[in-house]
Amino acid sequence: MVLNYIWIAFFVLAFIMALIKVLGYIFRDYLVQFGWQFGIDDLNIFSAMVQSTFDMAATSVTISIGLIGAMALWLGLMKIGEDGGAISILSRIVSPFFGALFPEVPKNHPALGSILMNFSANMLGLDNAATPLGLKAMNELQSINPQPDTASNAQIMFLVLNASGLTIIPVSIMAIRAANGSLNPSEVFIPILITTFSSTLAGLIAVAVYQKINLLKPVVLAYLLGAISLIGLLIWYFVSLPQDKIGGASSLLGNSIIFTIIIAFILLALRKRINIFESFIEGAKGGFDVAVKIIPYLVAMLVAIGVFRASGAMNLVMDLIRSLFEGINYMLTALGSETVINTKFVEALPVAIMKPLSGSGARGLMVDAMKTYGADSFIGNLSATLQGATETTFYVIAVYYGAVAVKKTRYTVPCALIADIVGVVVGVIVAFIFFT
Repeated sequence: MVLNYIWIAFFVLAFIMALIKVLGYIFRDYLVQFGWQFGIDDLNIFSAMVQSTFDMAATSVTISIGLIGAMALWLGLMKIGEDGGAISILSRIVSPFFGALFPEVPKNHPALGSILMNFSANMLGLDNAATPLGLKAMNELQSINPQPDTASNAQIMFLVLNASGLTIIPVSIMAIRAANGSLNPSEVFIPILITTFSSTLAGLIAVAVYQKINLLKPVVLAYLLGAISLIGLLIWYFVSLPQDKIGGASSLLGNSIIFTIIIAFILLALRKRINIFESFIEGAKGGFDVAVKIIPYLVAMLVAIGVFRASGAMNLVMDLIRSLFEGINYMLTALGSETVINTKFVEALPVAIMKPLSGSGARGLMVDAMKTYGADSFIGNLSATLQGATETTFYVIAVYYGAVAVKKTRYTVPCALIADIVGVVVGVIVAFIFFT
């Protein structure tokens, strides 16, 4: 229901914004005396918005077509893992922890192994592998969902944790920083790790409150402390490396882990005398069906986001935020306070606001910030940190729920946005600590 209102709001706010711009252009000679200026672009705003609907619809199909190959590959590999018993082994490893977080899922259910694989791919920064594995997990969770059109508790927990974007190795962000002239591309590694862990923890707590899950159980605390220790060891390892070696080491680690898992799947299936090739083909057949199924949901969400951006509403939001902090500082100064809010972080907020809506849009804003202020500037570093802080929340919701035809998302959006907000707040705080 929340997603429905947000989707409507994108169109309504875009229409109001466009109407204001057109009327502003018509009465531009009168309004100029108040300092309001309107140009020919404002008159053509409806054309730009309509064009964006076609562009984003085409983009949606392009994304879906691009997913077919990845979906076929990873669904085929997961089928080998299932037949060979690898998924069952993974399920048993995480069963105590996931049993507390996903009490509705039967013990050692294949969905638990798929969830673990998805989280692992996300943490390693392997997006091409993470999405197919996530869709596989959603389909398996849907198979035990008593109300197919309504998100189950397990699906909500999985999706919010997925959308919180926990990333241990932000390979793509470091590569973009290097391409934009950063002298130290890996400088954002630890800030991103701290920020994404905070957003994931916030998402976990938010869902746990809704679902009345006790996170203070010894088994939950043991796994969480283990995860924190592992992250700490990774931080120590990467910090000990020379700066020019971190990018290569992180790429090697991530990709070698994934390929090792593939080999393990194949060897376990070979041990069970499974016809591995036929098993792969059987699993891969579902790739096309899943990719096609998400097209309507992807078109709906991306078109709405595209219209909102094309109308200029996003720029207005940024102006309002900037004015808000300037107003707060003015009040503090008027009250005689010597302490004011350092507002330089506001220039990086477009990335934070865009990220839940569009990953490519946020990436473009991050690159723009690097080119404008410098890749190693405070704004450049903060933009990269915010880019890695969370996932593309609404894209994830549209694709994952669309793949299983879930229409009622319940409290998914509020919990996911809580994780996003915490990620942004922590990201700004961490940036001031690390980069000033």
